[in-house]
Amino acid sequence: MAIKIRDIDHVVLRVSDLARMQAFYCEVLGCTVAKVQERFGLVQLQAGRSMIDLLDIEGPVGQAGGAAPGREGRDHVCLRVEPFDGEGILAFLKENGVDAGEVVSRFGAEGDGPSIYISDPEGNVVELKGPPYS
Repeated sequence: MAIKIRDIDHVVLRVSDLARMQAFYCEVLGCTVAKVQERFGLVQLQAGRSMIDLLDIEGPVGQAGGAAPGREGRDHVCLRVEPFDGEGILAFLKENGVDAGEVVSRFGAEGDGPSIYISDPEGNVVELKGPPYS
């Protein structure tokens, strides 16, 4: 089995001024608010077929990500995978020496669906995202 990427589902940006960043992405770049998850300090913006997630570094999830954006900070990219066979993907990753998390449900540009987190050789987090649940 080979992984075939269809497109980028979403990008997460850790931000220090959530309101300013939301205003920029919505008012300047034309994104729209798709979902607000206050308990996580997260605003999810629709950007065409994809999403841009703005994550407040002072929120509970943002604080868990390490230092503020910059040399020490971490963000992640989400790649929409089709077809998505969670067990097959996990087996393929293992065969190739890549540690992977479990298949869990996460919200993305198309709604809630299966997702796997991995890290690239430099430590950047990559999310492999499947289609939304029906």
